[in-house]
Amino acid sequence: MMKLRNLCTRFSCALFLLLALLVGTPSQSLHAQVKPAVFRSPFSLTVGGTASGFAPDYVPQKLIGVGAYVDVNIFHGIGVEAEGRWQRFNSYQSITQDNYLIGPRVKVLSFWKARPYVKVLGGFSTMNFEQSIASGRFSTLAGGGGIDLQLTRRISLRAIDAEYQWWPKFLGGSLKPYGVSVGVGYRVF
Repeated sequence: MMKLRNLCTRFSCALFLLLALLVGTPSQSLHAQVKPAVFRSPFSLTVGGTASGFAPDYVPQKLIGVGAYVDVNIFHGIGVEAEGRWQRFNSYQSITQDNYLIGPRVKVLSFWKARPYVKVLGGFSTMNFEQSIASGRFSTLAGGGGIDLQLTRRISLRAIDAEYQWWPKFLGGSLKPYGVSVGVGYRVF
């Protein structure tokens, strides 16, 4: 009986010492699950194409066009957008407008697969006047926003992009075109 009691005491002491050693010793393996296995870079580049319809604020007929955009995400939803838009279809008396704009873009929220954003752009626009008798280049400011839907890891749908433009020095006054675009984007990296 005495041997059994000594054996139990020794076993208990050995178990206690082993547990104390494991708990008391700092170990990197105990903290391995806290750090993510892979870090995702906040920097990304997305390129895309759009189709748009704009009220040119010069004639009553809407202009239809195509465009391209580049979004550079610099830090977790804060980035820069550059866009070009060529509104050459459905023109009235050969009147067309083209836009070349760049500026900051900020993702507002993220929920499900939707990525809403706001943007403020600046640049210039060109306009071809009636019957192509003249053309001009005008400074342009634009504000807008929209929603991108993430379809796959690389492909996104630009569900809507609304934009309100202001051409402050348009032939002695100002011009205020506005419109919407839809499109598809591809995340390069």
